[in-house]
Amino acid sequence: MVLNKMDGEQIVSNILILDTGKEWGGGTNSLLELLKRIDRKKYRLSVLFYDNCKRGKDSDIKSEIEKLGLDFLLLPQTKQTALIKIIKELGRASLFFSKELKQRFIYFIDYQSRIKRNAKRIADILINQNMDLLYMNNQPSSNLEGILASEMTNVPVLQHSRIETELKPWEVRAANKILSKIICVSAGVKSALVKRGIDPTKCIVVHNGIDPETTPLISSQDIKKRWGISDGDFIIGAVGSLIKRKRINDLIEALPVIIQRAPCPVKCLILGDGPEKASLLKLVKSRKLESSVIFTGFQSDAISYCNIMDIFTMTSEKEGLPRVILEAMLMGKPVIAARISGVEELIENNKTGLLFKKHDTTELAGAVLKMMSDDQLRHNIGRSARVHVMENYSIKKYTDGVQTVIDDVLERNNAK
Repeated sequence: MVLNKMDGEQIVSNILILDTGKEWGGGTNSLLELLKRIDRKKYRLSVLFYDNCKRGKDSDIKSEIEKLGLDFLLLPQTKQTALIKIIKELGRASLFFSKELKQRFIYFIDYQSRIKRNAKRIADILINQNMDLLYMNNQPSSNLEGILASEMTNVPVLQHSRIETELKPWEVRAANKILSKIICVSAGVKSALVKRGIDPTKCIVVHNGIDPETTPLISSQDIKKRWGISDGDFIIGAVGSLIKRKRINDLIEALPVIIQRAPCPVKCLILGDGPEKASLLKLVKSRKLESSVIFTGFQSDAISYCNIMDIFTMTSEKEGLPRVILEAMLMGKPVIAARISGVEELIENNKTGLLFKKHDTTELAGAVLKMMSDDQLRHNIGRSARVHVMENYSIKKYTDGVQTVIDDVLERNNAK
């Protein structure tokens, strides 16, 4: 449908984009960057979300999608009933002796109470709107209903896997049986999927990308003035949802040593919001860091904040290919990050950044102090990082890569 023409006109393929996420994250930003640039002459897009995720206080995903001239569909989710919660807890308690049986029981309850119903609703949209492809923006374990909807309708389905994930045996079987292709944002994500049983021939690596023309919208002085940061302060920063896997607590735990040994005053900027914020604030207070740590909340223009940082840190224990690291590197900022898959593909240790063992706050503190004490090292790493991103992670390469996979799936389906 994409590559054929009829009567001199290109046939347009209808594609439903499905995102089941509950929060605004890097995957949301990468999806929007794709939708801004995807070829509208080839594809007619509708976007289906479970939740109208907020973009800070000023916007939401519905508004951002509609700004692009795309149809936004909402599939609201009902909360679990008290009865379902009780049944789950009883199952967990009675099957304490077997993790596998416990997982199977919870899946059965979720399938009967939520997954099956969502699959039917998605299938209805696919049929009623004459869709040629279902494109899913999360990963197989959170998109099972989309996989089942594809099976119900024979509409081909493509998965864009943006993070390493654990998969249950039945999720692997469903993915191998029904998914046409899986776009992996890094070789690490592909390796993890294959290790868990996914057919390697289904997996294609397409790295995230960033527009090399991206520039800060807010001046460094305006940001410093807003948050009471002095010109003499050394700024360490982190950006991301305040959730457990981001391990922002590791950065906070490393700060007392950094501050004690630093040759100048230190400010730590933490951008983002999420369920861990209260516990992180408590940790800051217990370590007597209130004057050094600034929580800015969600900022829609994160790259302006990256631009004022002297060092960008990422302490996550699991990622795909973090877009925010691309942003920091594009701004020429030296990055210190946990040694995890995806991140290791972006950063060559001691050349385009520094890597430390995940969860190791002593090594993290040492890497920060090493970078702080050597202006030339920071400059060289930041410059090398910017060149590396501009040469290897362009937004065009990302968009073209995704479109190539879409075209391949559609062409193969038409040939059946």
